[in-house]
Order: sequence, then structure tokens, then C-alpha cells
Amino acid sequence: MERGDVEGIVIAGAGLAGLATALGLHRKGVRSLVLESSATLRASGFAFTTWTNAFRALDALGVGDKIREHHLLYERLVTFSASTGEAAAKVSLKMQGKSGPHEIRCVKRNFLLETLENELPEGTIRYSSKIVSIEEEGELKLLHLADGSTIRAKALIGCDGVNSVVAKWLGLPKPILSGRSATRGLAEYPAGHGFGPEILQFIGQGFRSGVLPCSDTSVYWNYTWYPSPDDEDAEESVAKMRSYVMARLRAAKIPAEGRGARRDRAERDERRGVLSAEVPVAAGARPGKHQQGQRLRGRRRLPPDDARARPGRLRRSGGRRRPRPVPERGIRHRRRQARGHQDGP
Repeated sequence: MERGDVEGIVIAGAGLAGLATALGLHRKGVRSLVLESSATLRASGFAFTTWTNAFRALDALGVGDKIREHHLLYERLVTFSASTGEAAAKVSLKMQGKSGPHEIRCVKRNFLLETLENELPEGTIRYSSKIVSIEEEGELKLLHLADGSTIRAKALIGCDGVNSVVAKWLGLPKPILSGRSATRGLAEYPAGHGFGPEILQFIGQGFRSGVLPCSDTSVYWNYTWYPSPDDEDAEESVAKMRSYVMARLRAAKIPAEGRGARRDRAERDERRGVLSAEVPVAAGARPGKHQQGQRLRGRRRLPPDDARARPGRLRRSGGRRRPRPVPERGIRHRRRQARGHQDGP
């Protein structure tokens, strides 16, 4: 960029937040430049659950129907106790909200990213453009990139994730770890998977696991737990992580259909790879509150680790409270979201 050239709006990060912000500005006739550190779009996380408000935002961006065409609409949530193997809660997802029926789908991250990218004017995203430092020059922001170049901008919008350079420049506190780890993957079934339009959850025995069909041929799965020093070997490879997850599921009282389906998905995912990471929470948040069970629609709670415990209470172990696993993200509940955490387990 020449010394006299100034960008009006620069967005750091070509993730969901960055591309959605750029597309929203484009729909209003405002040009922006998106700087992405990687060489291509990154689809880490595989998929995530979207709620009614998310589709209102996608509709406002003009891409809602394109997403709906390729993703199943859920009808119910079934939660199983890993302690008893029984269905502990069944929640209809076809309830009516104040503005109409609710809409819940599990959306493939790469599909949404590519859809947003295709709606943007050519040249909006500049890849391999990592911001390493930021300075101010009067009312302008000087963005120094890893390749040695500098971009001058009137406005800078940070959408660069949990390790945000923009957040660091603003002096925002770093996120903290919640104490939980998560692994997840996406399995493809060319001939169809046979699951219905429902979310399956398995909670208890120190973990929370979910099975969410995205379409008629793909299934997103996740497994969240509180790791111990004995679990460190599981992080070494996909094969070890698969063996670790399957061993935990076999030891729990998971219904046969869920256990068999999990094994099939894990084997399919070995060729694709899975993701595993520690789960951050917003800086200053108290992990104890973040981890406790939350209410669905303000009325009822998902079951605790032991389904025999009284609803709404935490069982005690050794005189200390044992945190209850967090409900699956996307079901309407009150909890503090993790800053920069884009796809929940």
C-alpha cells in the first residue's frame, strides 16, 4: 500500500464474525477490507448449533435460506443419563416463541464460511495477512503485518479470535480456561445416517457428549470432559483420542444405539481427523458458575451427573460441590459465552 492510501474499515479475521461483519457492511453499501492470517478459509470446529436469533441474523445478511436448504431442522432434544442409560429429559424444539416458531439447526462451519465469502465482492478478503502489531497515527491505525507491510486504516474491527491481537492492543484481559476440554468431529454417510431430526445428549460419569445430525448425510459429534493428568496421552494422536473417548463411553451406561453409532462415527472420522482443545471462558468469569447446569426456557434443568439427584440441585462429593456439565450450546439457556470461542463442543 502506498503511503497516501488509507483504508476506511479494516476487519481483523476472516472467521464467522469477520465475514458476517463485512457482508453486513456490504449490504449497506460500505466497503471493508478483511485481513486473514491463514492462506485460506479455516473451518476448525466442524459445526455448531444455531438458534432462532442466529437465523434472523443470517436472513438479514441474505443467506438464511441457503443455509436452511442444506441443514436439518430439529424437532426435539433427548438427554440420556450416562449413569442409568435412561432418557432423563425430552424437550420439544417445536415450541412457539414470541415472534413465531423456534428454529434450531446444526450448521457446518465450512459451508457457512464459504457462503459468506461468495456473497462478498472480489478482493474483500486478503489472505496471508497477519497483523503483528498496531500503532496510532493521529486518528489513523497503523497495522503492521508479518510480511513487513503496513496498512493505514480509519477504523479497525477485531474479529480475530481468542488470541486477538486487537484485544491485546486495546488492553483487554486475557481469557481464562474453564478447566474443561473438548474433542469433536464430523462424520459423512454418503448413503444416509438414519438419525432423526433430533439432538441426542449423554450426560454423566464426568463427561457430556452430543450427537447432532447436520444433514441427511453428515453428523456432528462432540465430547466434553474435565481432564486429569492420566488423560494427557489422549492428546497425542487421533487414534489415541478415539480410543480414550470410546473407552469412556463403554464404561458408562450409554444406550446401545448411541454407543454403536459413536463407534461408527469415530472410525469414519479417523481419516478426516478430529479437533481437541481446552475450553476458554470470558476473562473475569467464574468457572464455577459457568460450569453449573442452566435452565432451559427458564423452566426446567437438564439432569445432573447422577440422574437420581433431585432436579435443580448439585450432588455433593467429599463435602465439595461437583460442577454439573453445561447444556449443549444452541439450546436456549442462560450462561456466559466464551469470548472468541466459536464452536462449542
